[in-house]
Amino acid sequence: MELIEVPFFMGERMHSLKPPIPGVTLDPDLPEGSAPERMAVLNKAVADAVAAANDPPMVWAGDCPTVIGVLAGLERRGIFPHLYFFDAHGDFNTWETSPSGFLGGMPLAMLTGRGEQTIVTGAGLTPLPDDRVTLVDARDLDPGEDDAVAAAGIRHLTVEQVARSIPGGPLLVHVDVDVVDPAEMPGVNYPAPGGPGLAEVAAAVAALGATGRVVAASMSSWNPALDGADVAVDATARLFASLLG
Repeated sequence: MELIEVPFFMGERMHSLKPPIPGVTLDPDLPEGSAPERMAVLNKAVADAVAAANDPPMVWAGDCPTVIGVLAGLERRGIFPHLYFFDAHGDFNTWETSPSGFLGGMPLAMLTGRGEQTIVTGAGLTPLPDDRVTLVDARDLDPGEDDAVAAAGIRHLTVEQVARSIPGGPLLVHVDVDVVDPAEMPGVNYPAPGGPGLAEVAAAVAALGATGRVVAASMSSWNPALDGADVAVDATARLFASLLG
């Protein structure tokens, strides 16, 4: 796979973020303006890099909205994958349901055409139909967000169910590392206890990789400024290895 580093969090550069495996770093000049406007330009750059990749791209980022740029780049190449979205959280909020207004809690809603669309439009993405999305784990849903997930046409599975539910066609695998229980994946911004262990998540990711149909992957990182980041680096390297086989 071709590794692309996107060391940004909500449109701001993270100078200390380094992936377990080095790659090409994207560092575009972003405009002054709102976070969605800055992130739209960033995701356009991600889409450009994914569209130009010679090998299946692995995008390493500081946040989950970067998956929007990955999808847009694949679409430009005529690839329309099924998205497996691993996350401790639903990331399915809109401005109406979000208790905080945090954009990092919205990307799955955005990429399916709901709520805030500045980043989606800027990246050049046609929103994904619900039936091409599988949300994995998402054990920590906000009030209102839980109803939205239940009412949507996306699939919501446990990690253990992944290997028994893989559809045909190309696959995009997105992993927010906080899907792993914080006992084994410390150093994340929004820890959610009670999740699956590292081995369980790695096995699910490996099952997707073993199909030979993963056309791209993306990962949302731990926070290098938090305690436990050194442990998180090693744990994430295991997830990399499981995806790459």
